[in-house]
Amino acid sequence: MILHRGEVLFRQGDGGQNLFKVKSGLFKVTRLHENGNMVLFNLLYPGETVPHHSLISPKEAHGTAVAMMKSEVELIPAAEWYRELREKPEKVMEIALLLQEKVRFMQTRLDHLTVGTPGERMALLTRWLTEYSHGAQLTDLLTQEEIGQLIGVRRETVNRLLRNPG
Repeated sequence: MILHRGEVLFRQGDGGQNLFKVKSGLFKVTRLHENGNMVLFNLLYPGETVPHHSLISPKEAHGTAVAMMKSEVELIPAAEWYRELREKPEKVMEIALLLQEKVRFMQTRLDHLTVGTPGERMALLTRWLTEYSHGAQLTDLLTQEEIGQLIGVRRETVNRLLRNPG
């Protein structure tokens, strides 16, 4: 299944009839809170099977995943996924490895948030995203607000960093 920039893979609250394996591209996952705040809380990249919180048992989607660029995903019917889990215990190890990889990614992201200056954090995010973006610029993929959420600064700081990267 091919999704183009801006197309939705799954929506917050969806019942979880499917899981998805990201073959190529990038997705941003946002969550709308009851107070109206929209927060970017995850990035999905090739090799991941998502939603992560539904790999062992079904649960409604925690956020909305939107393609950041042309992306390809394999749709996996949830019933088939969970049946395979029951019938093939070795699949549990596959899931454990997927989750381990995501935990390591999140540790890297947390490390990026604890680096000294906002400029250094921006550089680390840019470097990481370059691995998956096929040459697209950071600001072509994310808004200044989203960049700020990922590096722990206000949008105004991101704007200043973009104008004066040094």
